[in-house]
Amino acid sequence: MPVDTTPRSTTFTFVDGDWVAGNPPLIGPTSHAMWLGSTVFDGARWFDGISPDLDLHCQRVNRSATNLGLKPVMTAQEIEALALEGVKKFDGKTAIYIKPMYWAEHGMPSSVVAADPDSTRFALCLFEAPMHTAKPSSITVSPFRRPSPEVAMTHAKTGSLYPNSGRAIIEARNRGFDNALMRDMNGNVAETAASNIFLVKDGVVMTPVPNGTFLAGITRARVINLLRGAGVEVRECTLTVEDFHTADEIFTSGNYSKIVPVNRLDDHNFQEGPMAAKALQLYLDWARASVKAAA
Repeated sequence: MPVDTTPRSTTFTFVDGDWVAGNPPLIGPTSHAMWLGSTVFDGARWFDGISPDLDLHCQRVNRSATNLGLKPVMTAQEIEALALEGVKKFDGKTAIYIKPMYWAEHGMPSSVVAADPDSTRFALCLFEAPMHTAKPSSITVSPFRRPSPEVAMTHAKTGSLYPNSGRAIIEARNRGFDNALMRDMNGNVAETAASNIFLVKDGVVMTPVPNGTFLAGITRARVINLLRGAGVEVRECTLTVEDFHTADEIFTSGNYSKIVPVNRLDDHNFQEGPMAAKALQLYLDWARASVKAAA
C-alpha cells in the first residue's frame, strides 16, 4: 500500500542537508526509533513575526538527546538559524510550530536495546498550526499518573512519555473534558496531560514545584518570571487536587497555546480570571519587546 505523506497543513522539513516539502518518510521498520522508541523532540512557535525563546528550545532538544543517550549532531545555534530560514518558506499569515527532532537509527552492538549514539539522526520540521491562546478549557482528574525518574526518561522530552499523556486525554474526553489533570506517584498534582498548570488563591499564584515527574517548561519559567517582575507573588510548591478545587482561578501554560484559562475542573466551574489575562499580556508584551530590542 502506498505511504500517504500528505501533511495536514503546509509543512517543510530539513533532513539530510536539504529542505523538503510535506511529510517525508524518515524512519523504517528496522530503525531503533521505530522499534524501541529512541526519539526526542522540542517545540517552539513563530507567530506575528516573533519566535519567543526559540534559542532555549533549541538548547533543550540537545539536552534531551544527550539525556536519552543520543549524540546531538547540530549545535543549538545551527538549529535556531535553520528554523528562522525555514520560517521564510511560509506566507506569514498563520502561526508555525517549529519541531527539531533526534532519533537513533541503530542499537548498540553489545545490546540492541540501548541506542547507538553514533547512529543519531536529526530533522527539523515546521508546519502551520493556528494559535489557540486564551481559549478556555475544561479538565478532570486523571486516573493515570506521571512516572517518576526511576521508572521513565522524565529528564528528556522524549516521545516515549507521550502515550501515557495520550491515554489520559482520551479518557478525559470520553468523560466530556478537554484535558486531564495528572498527579505524580505520591498523589500530588504534577501538570495536565499536555501543559503546565497554575492556580490563583487570594491573589497568589501557585504552581507545582518541579520534582522530576514532569517537564517544567520554558513558557512556564517565562510566565513565572514575568509575573514576579510585575509584582505578583508566585510560589512553586506541593499542591493537591483539593488545592485546585478550592482555587479562585486556574490556567495552564505551554509552548503550543501559551496561556489557557481553565473554566471547569470536574464539577467545579471557574470564571476566566484576570491573572490568566495578565500573564498572557505580560508574555506577549515581553515577546514583542524582545524583537524590537534585537532589531
